[in-house]
Amino acid sequence: MKWLKPIQTVLLGAAVSVSFNANAELGYPEKEELTFGFIKLTDMAPIAIAYENGYFEEEGLYVTIEAQANWKVLLDGVIDGRLDGAHMLAGQPIAATMGYGTKANIITPFSMDLNGNAITVSNDIWAQMLPNIPKQADGKPVHPIKADSLKPVIEKYKDEGKPFNMGMVFPVSTHNYELRYWLAAGGIHPGFYAPHNGDTSGKISADAFLSVTPPPQMPATLEAGTIYGYCVGEPWNQQAVFKGIGVPVVTDYEIWKNNPEKVFGITEEFAEKYPNTTIRLTRALIRAAMWLDAENNKNRPAAVKILSQSNYVGADYEVIANSMTGTFEYEKGDKRSVPDFNVFFRYNATYPYYSDAVWYLTQMRRWGQISEDKSDQWYDDLAKQVYRPDLYELAAQSLIDEGLAKASEFPDFKTEDGYRDPQKHFIDDIVYDGKTPNAYINKFSIGLKQGDKL
Repeated sequence: MKWLKPIQTVLLGAAVSVSFNANAELGYPEKEELTFGFIKLTDMAPIAIAYENGYFEEEGLYVTIEAQANWKVLLDGVIDGRLDGAHMLAGQPIAATMGYGTKANIITPFSMDLNGNAITVSNDIWAQMLPNIPKQADGKPVHPIKADSLKPVIEKYKDEGKPFNMGMVFPVSTHNYELRYWLAAGGIHPGFYAPHNGDTSGKISADAFLSVTPPPQMPATLEAGTIYGYCVGEPWNQQAVFKGIGVPVVTDYEIWKNNPEKVFGITEEFAEKYPNTTIRLTRALIRAAMWLDAENNKNRPAAVKILSQSNYVGADYEVIANSMTGTFEYEKGDKRSVPDFNVFFRYNATYPYYSDAVWYLTQMRRWGQISEDKSDQWYDDLAKQVYRPDLYELAAQSLIDEGLAKASEFPDFKTEDGYRDPQKHFIDDIVYDGKTPNAYINKFSIGLKQGDKL
């Protein structure tokens, strides 16, 4: 293990500032024994790889990794201190800091990945959608498949008085917002929330009724007929194909190319109390992400072998490899090349952009989880409270200084303002500019706009 030398740490109110002298080594971790939580999904990979490749230990950190039953248990564990940090839904730190559901100041110094989710429907629903989907010359469906093809099916169920039930993993999950985005882009209303009126069901005015199901339980719930489709991360879409019970119709890469997915969440108090530890764990996670994407994913088969262990994801190697190694199987026999289905480091995947946080907030407002109008400045302020590129940059710069990473692999920290350029690659072709959230919200035909109240 490398010799650890202390560095100066300065605490500035609610923010954490860690200053390095030129060429100084990192300081001792203030807390060496740590417990991190995760949900059994392939995008927890940076935590597993940081552990298995010894990156945590090289930082002087002795980490225990524990699978959690669901996202609420995981969040509660971080808040009450049972967990020191966790693989989190990107919306969880934002919602907690805002006070939606549980109130707690959670921050993220590290974005864990891009993409990685898909929407799956049952075989029966797929058969009803198929006549509405354009075909290639070989008879296979043209992708991306839009929700327009599902709309006549839902209308039929509505006419018959049957609720059309779909699953997502948590009310503030990417999966909830991606599923809602896809449905609404196809003219299907996914329902509003009205927390100010005590209604957190998200089913007001809904054509499709979305409810929470833990990720590993998605395939079984679909097979039981409780839900007709779901949005979840891997390997639980490929598991449906493997078991022959459902068909993934669209990936989140097709809904929003290179969309942010999970983050690593810690309490603000943890970062203040243990600044060196915070930088060191971020360093280990960055190194893990680099390894996962190195040389055109050459390490992915080894990563899949690790993730298939029961203490991590615990799905069959073949199921996890279906997506992690650059392909995606939409239905049996229709495996296509999707090299960016899982991205852990390239495209600045690990940098916690404020604009990513703002996008989640726009969707919370669009569907009523934020009950009233907020100014563009409010979105910016909350994003900057939760997403912490300042901490990320300290970790990344120290890796660059030690020759463990190249400056060219990261944003230019001297000029980076935390906002991505306007993003155009959405399934409905609506452009997103994180600096103008209210103007963005007003572009949608379905959803709340400025001035709307329920």
